[in-house]
Amino acid sequence: MTIYIMTRRLMPALVVAAALIGIGLPAVAEDDAVKAALEAASETAAVSYKTTLLADPNTPVLGNPNGDVVIVKFFDYQCPYCKAVEPKLEKLIEDDKGVKIVVKEFPILGPASVVASKAALASVRQGKYAAFHHALMTYRGQLTDEVIFTAAKSVGLDIDKLRKDMISPEVADQLLANFNLARALKVSVTPGYFIGTHELSGVSAKTSSGAIDFPAEVAAARAHKS
Repeated sequence: MTIYIMTRRLMPALVVAAALIGIGLPAVAEDDAVKAALEAASETAAVSYKTTLLADPNTPVLGNPNGDVVIVKFFDYQCPYCKAVEPKLEKLIEDDKGVKIVVKEFPILGPASVVASKAALASVRQGKYAAFHHALMTYRGQLTDEVIFTAAKSVGLDIDKLRKDMISPEVADQLLANFNLARALKVSVTPGYFIGTHELSGVSAKTSSGAIDFPAEVAAARAHKS
């Protein structure tokens, strides 16, 4: 799980956890208290930011845009854990036509990640986001500018237009919005997943994204609605 160092906005949750720890709990319980406090803070924030999280019109989506169950993912194209989970998500939207995946570009692993995310967001203007996203997520090896633009060309993107669109204010604004949302939701590791406003991973490094049973989570979300 890739860890992202967060700002002091995490402090309220950590203060709560520290108060719990201060009563003399065992070490394991201390860790659990911190994890529980962070998850509770994340889900509280998710409710407050529900519209931005689930229905931002500027955020790309995969699967059914009108799906009854929404999964949100915060990810980085260089995150191996994100790539490991991706086949599960692809199978999910293939098998379940009622799932909408909201894709939050969250490039935290260096300059190549930023270039990849800018290119991906720019590809929306050419109607190629899903294909380009898939090409980058399935690439194995070090990500470079050459790799990114080769992948873009392979899915039929106009590279000159792509480069121009990458430096547009709209792309910069979308990335900034994603970072601000991640901070508000206490997302500190990639990948970060939410199903509706329920946090599945991305807050605590102790929560394994690889252990998520997405079909079961979707079924539970539907059952909760009924």
